Amino acid sequence: MANRPDGRQLDEMRPVKITRSVSPYAEGSVLIEIGGTHVMCTATVEESVPPFLRGQGNGWVTAEYGMLPRSSSIRIPRESATGRIKGRTHEIQRLIGRSLRAVIDLACLGERQIILDCDVLQADGGTRTASITGSWVAMADAVRWMSEKNMIRKDPLLDQVAAVSIGISDGLPVLDLCYEEDSRADVDLNLVMTGTGCFVELQGTAESVPFTDDQLAQMITLGKKGIAELLAIQKRVRENPL
Repeated sequence: MANRPDGRQLDEMRPVKITRSVSPYAEGSVLIEIGGTHVMCTATVEESVPPFLRGQGNGWVTAEYGMLPRSSSIRIPRESATGRIKGRTHEIQRLIGRSLRAVIDLACLGERQIILDCDVLQADGGTRTASITGSWVAMADAVRWMSEKNMIRKDPLLDQVAAVSIGISDGLPVLDLCYEEDSRADVDLNLVMTGTGCFVELQGTAESVPFTDDQLAQMITLGKKGIAELLAIQKRVRENPL
């Protein structure tokens, strides 16, 4: 039986919608909507790489993440106004970058980088996982743009990547937590996986109650189900012409 704020079953994702080419200027862009969480992901191709990669012939993929001031129920001050980036923002940016670099051959890019900007327009839980899932589509479209411009000779994409949140709420394992569930979950876990079923990252924390091996296995099983659904949506969306 369902025991969730929005009436979903324990293994049920929120409605997912990915809209491509939402920015006329970016080389790749999507709006990803997962329930009440909406994130705009834009991909920019730059003819440069960070200093530590110069002269090596390899490219780079990195990410920036931010929440708009009224993406939540209370206003979030802009980090640019405070003069510093919060630790949470650094953590999420690094997670998005690692996840995308796991499925791209950087050598194929040449000395170019793809920058993913993830702007949370509306937050209702799972903003980092939505950012990863949406950014892969934006990055894939940027790669296609590079190919059309004869900037690359070989497709650098090695696989898909998607992410989802899982947790234990009210003693039950649940898939794709909304904010109400996330804010009171006993356990919070973010799962990032490739299209071929390999793990990129597991971020799991006991917020109030430690979890067992069996509970971890249950959460991973739920996560795999959600990831499979997200991968299928990514593939279907990319098969449609812009």
